[in-house]
Amino acid sequence: MKSGAVWLSSAQAEEIDAFLGGLSEATLLALPWVFDFWALPHQLPPEGAWTTWVVMGGRGAGKTRAGAEWVRRQVEGAKPSDPGRARRVALVAETLDQGREVMVLGDSGILASSPPDRRPKWISTRNTLVWPNGAEARVFSAHDPEALRGPQFDAAWADELAKWPKAQATWDQLQFGLRLGENPQQIVTTTPRNVEVLKAILKNPSTVITHAPTEANRAYLASSFLREVQARFGGTLLGRQELLGELVEDVPDALWTVAMIAAARAAAPVEVTRVVVAVDPPVTATKVSDECGIVVVGADTRGDPSRWRAVVLADRSVKGASPDGWARAALAAVEEFGAERLVAEVNQGGDLVQGVIRQIDPLVPFRAVRAMRNKMLRAEPVAALYEQGRVAHLAHLDALEGQMMQMARTGWKGQASPDRLDALVWALTDLVVDQAGRMAQPGLRTL
Repeated sequence: MKSGAVWLSSAQAEEIDAFLGGLSEATLLALPWVFDFWALPHQLPPEGAWTTWVVMGGRGAGKTRAGAEWVRRQVEGAKPSDPGRARRVALVAETLDQGREVMVLGDSGILASSPPDRRPKWISTRNTLVWPNGAEARVFSAHDPEALRGPQFDAAWADELAKWPKAQATWDQLQFGLRLGENPQQIVTTTPRNVEVLKAILKNPSTVITHAPTEANRAYLASSFLREVQARFGGTLLGRQELLGELVEDVPDALWTVAMIAAARAAAPVEVTRVVVAVDPPVTATKVSDECGIVVVGADTRGDPSRWRAVVLADRSVKGASPDGWARAALAAVEEFGAERLVAEVNQGGDLVQGVIRQIDPLVPFRAVRAMRNKMLRAEPVAALYEQGRVAHLAHLDALEGQMMQMARTGWKGQASPDRLDALVWALTDLVVDQAGRMAQPGLRTL
């Protein structure tokens, strides 16, 4: 059955006028609050017997509204004062602030979704919503799973579970408390991430799933937002997760796992003492050619080399650029970050790579490197730095991180060449691996 929102988006003006003209005044006033009419298919609960409903979707896919409306469906009766199916609801978010600002007070939250005669009151001192019929919903934080020990519920809404800091402990405590009524149920609204608790929930026989990409909710999103995120993240692993709402799992025997990338993003800041820009030039320069990987890495190389830490500062890779184009992009990165030298792989271009760079800047400090081992073997010592927690990532490295997660110990699993990853490996090899002298690569020859 096509939803009202989908029908209205494609209906002719005269069809809409005829439809609205056939409604009574009371129905017209009530229509904005009839979510079953406006909802997209993935926002409506599946039929059948289930305990957990997971709404898994991309950013902006309407997950929050689905959660808010489901809570309404549980607590509201036929009339404002009539009891509903549920009277004690747990609202669990990453933090109390996010629960309040997104689930309760947000544009798609419970208060905004409720009609005036059924709108609950927010009691901030208790972090609790109270409906006219006496039903209550209390906000909990995933930072404090012990707060769920003791209270009991007949319904629950878990928002963005995949990024909860103490996800397993919080989820377990929530399950112990979900024990009121004949059939206590819960909804999980989340953008998927490769975390064990979510994967276990999805495999549970009592779980049902609805799914939608960001694009499904385009009628309620700025067109400029869709253009920007699709241009930037389309075709990347992060795009599959954040836009398509897919659960992106590690490739078998991955050198860099999703957890390792997340740890690098969350790593403590690095006080940089040295910076290099590394380049992995493409074989050709056409619109369909490989990218030219250009990655900027800094490191704190003071003291014991075994304690040196690095930070990936930027990804300045370009696609389809001429040799002059990618060389200028790399030199611009050297100037922007005050890099001490430019490191470039010369397997494909030999002396021509250095020649192109020297034509533009004859004085730039330059180091040419030639790969004598395959990509996986070159990448292993660099991946070890990540395993040791010695590399941090700044923001906006999504395309690079996508390539990293496709490198396995059995080789590259991606489709195109991992140019960004190659540049990263050269940069960290130059800054930390070679310089420390603790993880030398016999197959690497410096020219």
